[in-house]
Amino acid sequence: MKSICVFCGANFNGDAALANAVEQLAEVMVNRGIQLVYGGGKVGVMGLLADAVLKRGGKVVGVIPQFLLDKEVGHTGITELHVVENMHQRKQLMNDLCDAIIMLPGGFGTLEEFFEVLTWLQLGLHNHPVGILNVGGFYDHLLMQMDVMVEQRYLKPANRKLVLASADAIELVNLMDEIEIKPDEVWFHDRDLT
Repeated sequence: MKSICVFCGANFNGDAALANAVEQLAEVMVNRGIQLVYGGGKVGVMGLLADAVLKRGGKVVGVIPQFLLDKEVGHTGITELHVVENMHQRKQLMNDLCDAIIMLPGGFGTLEEFFEVLTWLQLGLHNHPVGILNVGGFYDHLLMQMDVMVEQRYLKPANRKLVLASADAIELVNLMDEIEIKPDEVWFHDRDLT
């Protein structure tokens, strides 16, 4: 992996465990020469992660819609900042610029971004590994809901296995580096759920 897209919140609740996880993720990325691609913000978890990568000498590429830049939430100190027209273009370009995707704690926007690119993976539109950095069990219930989807036959077990998760950034990046995604195994049609 040369570039990881990270979806995360534009807010930060002050959680020390999350701050430590952000530092650990930045450390592993910079140590392995992995560039950060993210939403281009200077606030919240986004800003913490961008600054953590930058202070270690890493490269940070942001993608932000003009309307958010106009609200002065764009990070002007990063390596490269792409300004796009809308949120869909933002997600598409972030996906195009990365080799893997990680979700950190966040709100509606973070979930929406993650599930759209996860759906693209399920449809065979890309083959980037996807992972959840599950700091402090933040996404435990979401991961359990995915298991319910499998139990209720709305999600193939092979597709559920596409979502890697760990509370440890190093372990998550290692898992993402090792996974082999086989597009012929992730087709979503219900005939495959029996």
